[in-house]
Amino acid sequence: MSRLTAPDLLRRKKAAYDAGDKGGRIVMVTAYDAQMARLVDMAGVDMVLVGDSLGMVIQGGSDTLSVTVEDMAYHGRCVAAGLENAHLTVDMPFMSYQVSVAQAMQTAGVLVQKGKAQSVKLEGGVRSAPAIAAIVEAGIPVVGHVGLTPQSVNAFGGFRVQGREKENAERIVRDAHAVAEAGAFAIVLEMVPPALAAQITAELGIPTIGIGAGPECDGQVLVCTDMLGMNQQFSPKFLKRYADLEGTITDAMRRYVADVKSGAFPTAAHSY
Repeated sequence: MSRLTAPDLLRRKKAAYDAGDKGGRIVMVTAYDAQMARLVDMAGVDMVLVGDSLGMVIQGGSDTLSVTVEDMAYHGRCVAAGLENAHLTVDMPFMSYQVSVAQAMQTAGVLVQKGKAQSVKLEGGVRSAPAIAAIVEAGIPVVGHVGLTPQSVNAFGGFRVQGREKENAERIVRDAHAVAEAGAFAIVLEMVPPALAAQITAELGIPTIGIGAGPECDGQVLVCTDMLGMNQQFSPKFLKRYADLEGTITDAMRRYVADVKSGAFPTAAHSY
């Protein structure tokens, strides 16, 4: 099979609408290395996002703000090596596109050339629309991101639901439309009320991909380590765990430690 493209994913929304069902929903998962990418690809995930969430998941930070373009390009290359079918989107990190349209285009180009991205994702609506339009015009597909935008965590006062108040909800709707009108082929809606996400999904001609945005979006995204239960201390309301790998991995490691210390491993069977 060939890798899914931006036009393939854009057509999913119209096909699902015409068919009157949601079987064409887009499944997105984050990944940060080739091994995880290989596994999620085998599972049939449609889109793999190399998220700047790696600043928290991989680098151990408290937010995404210290992630660099070089970090994103490196992890993009790693993930690309593990994919055969899924579409690869790479995040544009904090302050790599906000300074100017020219800077945004340069960053997008680096993530395609060095990060092997098929598309790039950037946060913001109205303020980011000129950058989105220029990147799309340059031939690079774009995924938008509105609602809770983690790169603005300091302005929001933390990772909080956005759009509960009427004025804020209206701003998010304007942002979503600006992203679509600028030429993005999909948009992430993060931590907004379900009714607001449903409204935006109905109004836009491009797919919406939700995270903490209710069931009416055209797709969903979760962080791989979250959904696999690799950090039981992280338990937001939007998360559904599909495994308990924290327990599985620590148990396996404890048994390995015990075997080495007791002399049970290695044996002749493990020797050349």
